Amino acid sequence: MKADALTAGPGHVVEDSVNVAMRAAIVRLVREREAGSDAFAGPVYFMLHGVPSEGRARELAAAFHAALYGGLGPLRRAVPDADVDHDGDAAG
Repeated sequence: MKADALTAGPGHVVEDSVNVAMRAAIVRLVREREAGSDAFAGPVYFMLHGVPSEGRARELAAAFHAALYGGLGPLRRAVPDADVDHDGDAAG
């Protein structure tokens, strides 16, 4: 699974709080063995290997992509025990 904001253009900014939330989700996924320990976490590029199914990989990719654009709701639902929180999440 890979998600990035590299194609968003030079003006796109990923907030620090979003990066913290995404890293917390990755740590949780690795600890729960839903992703390999070789996961890469940001700041604008995130990759997970060893996700157990294509469906789960797609769910996580969509959630991480939404988070990169400020919507942490899907990530909160995909990795509920990761303590993902963001006060400005209008898409949540």
